[in-house]
Amino acid sequence: MGDVAQFSKGRGYTRNDLRPSGKEIILYGSLYTAYQTLITSSNCFVHEKDNSVFSTGKEIVVPSSGETAEDIARASAVQKAGIILGGDLNIIHPIEEINPIFLALEVTNGSPKYELEKMAQGKSVVHIHNSDLSEIVISYPDQLEQKKIEVFFAEIDSIITLHQRKYNKLFLSFKLIWIMI
Repeated sequence: MGDVAQFSKGRGYTRNDLRPSGKEIILYGSLYTAYQTLITSSNCFVHEKDNSVFSTGKEIVVPSSGETAEDIARASAVQKAGIILGGDLNIIHPIEEINPIFLALEVTNGSPKYELEKMAQGKSVVHIHNSDLSEIVISYPDQLEQKKIEVFFAEIDSIITLHQRKYNKLFLSFKLIWIMI
C-alpha cells in the first residue's frame, strides 16, 4: 500500500475532550461502535485545539490500537471534509485512482485484513502502525469496477439494515405479547 498511499496520524484528543457541541470529531473507539465502512458525519464534538488534524473527505481511517487483532483490522472511509481526526487513528490518503470506500472495504474484508491481524503487536492491547499499513499488499481493479463493488456492498448493508429493523419490530411485538400473557 506504500506505493499507492500516503500515511499520517490523528492527534491530541481523548474521550475526556468530548463536549455536547462544537467541532465534529472521530475518535478511534468510535470506529468499533458508531461507524461502518463509510463515515459521513460524527455525533461526537470537541472544542478545537491547536494542531488538530482535519479530514479532507477522501481518506481512510484505521484504529492504531484495540483489544484484539481481529478488531483492529478494520477501516472506514471518511467522506466529509472538516471532521477532526483524533489520536490513535492511522490515516491513509490513497492516490486518485483508488476509491477510498473501495479501499476501506478491501482492508476490512479482503486479504489485507488477515495481513493486518498477523502484524498486530501487543498482548492486552494490540497496535497497528502506519509502517505496517504501508507493507500491506493490495490489489485494485479499475475505477469503474471499484465503484460497482462499492455499490454492491452498499446494497447489502441496506438489506441488512432493513432486516434488522424488521427483526427489532417483530421482537418488540413478541416481547409485548409475552408480557401481556
